[in-house]
Amino acid sequence: MTRPTLKSVPVPSLVRLPFRELSFLRLLRGGRPNDAGRLPRYIGLFAIGAACIWAPITSYLEMAPLRFTSSMSLILPGSGASASVNLDRIGQASSYANSPFTSSSVSPTETYKRLLGADRIVRAAAGTMDMRAQDFGQARVELVDQTGLIHVSVTGNSPEDAKARGDALLGAFFAEIEALRTDEITLREDGGRDAIEQYRQSVLATRDEISRLQRETGLISAEQYQALVAETEVLAQRVRDLGAKLDEKTEAVEALQGALNTDARLAAAALRLHADTVFTTLTQAMSEQASALAEYRGQFGENHPKVRTARQGYDAALAQAMARAAAITDLDATTLAALDLSHVGSRAGLLSDLVTLDAERAGLKAEHAALTRRLESAEVRKLGLIEPAARLEDLQRDFSVAEAVFASAMARTQTSKNDLFASYPLVQVLEDPSLPFEPSSPRRKLAVAAGGAATVFLLMGLLLGWLRRPLISRLLAEPSGAAPMAMAAE
Repeated sequence: MTRPTLKSVPVPSLVRLPFRELSFLRLLRGGRPNDAGRLPRYIGLFAIGAACIWAPITSYLEMAPLRFTSSMSLILPGSGASASVNLDRIGQASSYANSPFTSSSVSPTETYKRLLGADRIVRAAAGTMDMRAQDFGQARVELVDQTGLIHVSVTGNSPEDAKARGDALLGAFFAEIEALRTDEITLREDGGRDAIEQYRQSVLATRDEISRLQRETGLISAEQYQALVAETEVLAQRVRDLGAKLDEKTEAVEALQGALNTDARLAAAALRLHADTVFTTLTQAMSEQASALAEYRGQFGENHPKVRTARQGYDAALAQAMARAAAITDLDATTLAALDLSHVGSRAGLLSDLVTLDAERAGLKAEHAALTRRLESAEVRKLGLIEPAARLEDLQRDFSVAEAVFASAMARTQTSKNDLFASYPLVQVLEDPSLPFEPSSPRRKLAVAAGGAATVFLLMGLLLGWLRRPLISRLLAEPSGAAPMAMAAE
């Protein structure tokens, strides 16, 4: 079977012959590539295709209003936070804010994505800009997988309008989150308020009972009673020590009094007298008269004139010495009669020791008596406060327990206020709403690029249509030439 061929008469120019053989086969296979007569048809097809491509694009670019998109980014920190407060003699209050991504059943980013698109958020944002919610439009929210990032895009009529809408949406979003957190805290406080009031009444009742007992007994705390007992023991030990020391001083004074044959009062008087120069002169004169009297008595009788004269001189000197002694010591005659008026001599140290020891004994005796009275009073008070101290200790224990329960409840309430991010995790603005410089719609560059790509594809299609005959001929020729090549390979 021979292949039909199309015959044409060559012309010297691009003017085609008025008649050509037309067939279905030629329509499929096309003409020769060097046939210039085919060119007008392809130019017409290209013009129609280009018009179909660029007419809608041009109309879209000229008639579509300019829209600008402002974008912003939010982030949810991935780490949690914890706080612990130690309350002295009360207990410990702890607050824990878990990471928002620890729960596999609840996604905080999905929650916030839904909240950003909620009607009340859109209405609140539109209200801040004095427009209707349908005019404000819906924001485009995108989540980044495996991260806590949330990208939000808001479209406006101008760059400033788009940025203002983004700011309004962001403000409404954070205001709603704060409202939700506040409402949660309020509900928690209302739920624990009755229990806290009961704890407070228990603390007040115990406190009133303690105050009444303190006013009646004067005992402030159980520690005060323990201090009173310890003070009583110390006081009793001091009384015992002072008693032993007083006995020691008394024995020393009595030993010196026996050795000197005088008491401390006379010893002090003797020391004072012999420290007086006038009395010393009188005692010297009295000694001289005593010596003369003794000498005359050894030579003469008692009635001898010299003896009587010496006795009279001695009596006069003695009277003067006694008068001086009475003036200095303020002692009566009976006590002065027992006073040794002779010169103290080497006895001065012993007399001084006697006076010193007697003074120390008197001081110890007075101190011992005072401490004994204090000890007796402390013992009486200690015995009287045994039962009140035990009752006060029980009340203070009850008060500590009630106060601990009350303080723990209050601490839990207060720490729950700090745990603001338990149900609604912390969200921060990573990127503020941007001010777009170019419109996002219509996308001129994209439209022109799409038109250009469509035009290129049209040209490629027309080029393939122009070259389809040699291509089809080559494809049809390949099966016939494949057999000789296979035989040559064998």
